[in-house]
Amino acid sequence: MSRLGLLAAACALAVLAAPARAQEANPHAGHDMGQLPTSPEGMDHGQMQHGAHAGHQMMPAPMSPAEASQPPLAPPPPEAFTGPENAADTVWNPKLMARVRKTELIDMHGRFRGSKLMVDRLEYRGQDGRDGYLWDAEGWIGGDYDKLWIKTEGEGAFEEALESAEVQALWSHAISPWFDVQAGVRYDIRPRPKGSDAGRAHAVLGLQGLAPYWLEVDAALFLSGKGDLTARIEAEHDMRLTNSLILQPRAEVDLAAQNVAETGTGSGLSSFEAGLRLRYEFIPEFAPYIGIEYARLFGNTRDYARAEGEDTGGWSFLVGVRTWF
Repeated sequence: MSRLGLLAAACALAVLAAPARAQEANPHAGHDMGQLPTSPEGMDHGQMQHGAHAGHQMMPAPMSPAEASQPPLAPPPPEAFTGPENAADTVWNPKLMARVRKTELIDMHGRFRGSKLMVDRLEYRGQDGRDGYLWDAEGWIGGDYDKLWIKTEGEGAFEEALESAEVQALWSHAISPWFDVQAGVRYDIRPRPKGSDAGRAHAVLGLQGLAPYWLEVDAALFLSGKGDLTARIEAEHDMRLTNSLILQPRAEVDLAAQNVAETGTGSGLSSFEAGLRLRYEFIPEFAPYIGIEYARLFGNTRDYARAEGEDTGGWSFLVGVRTWF
């Protein structure tokens, strides 16, 4: 065979062997290439990721410097839940440490000292043919647990003698975050017992605080120097209609264990008052109000009042102010 014939035969063999080598190099050779995307826009995320990481091992993302500086998280050791509640008691006198925890630590972190004067009701009371006035104020000074309270209230009619007035001095001690127990004395300036030129003193034991549903409660027992036992329960609730407009329902009940003719008090339910006051707080420390109230005497208390020619109850229109310092 001539050289030209040999060269032609070698070229033909090379052309025939090229597709076989291409299929060995590309495993997808021989498949329909029309089904494969021809641009990044046509490839899905998995295909792009496979192509980007082909031949490489997936490595975790490196930690940031902040993460690297954090200590490893682990549960506390079992020993943390054993031993006494106050470990210092195992070294020092437990009674001494109890006193330190109760007093010195409180002083170290800021023992509270304060005072407040609240004039809850200072009002004009318009009644049918008998206009009058009323005041109800209280103030305290003290700390977190113990306070000294001074309370006073009274009422009367214009152009007439003072009908009733009293003042109380009470020691108050917190028995829970919501309630204080109070004990002290009360002195009635008016009314004076018949045949006496002086008022009457009482021992006081009471409870004051905030009941569920934000109901402010003040209940007290009074034992006079003559052995007469009476009680008073007051309750009020602030219903905030807006940030400044507040509706306050209020009720008061007076009770007595026996008849006290000298002061016109009958046994059982003596009197009941219920009213609504709508106040507007220009500032929290100053809030004028208007309202209505219904009052009624009961039992022998009503009979004593009738014998003296006094009213036994009715409606009143109220205009007043509530302020505190």
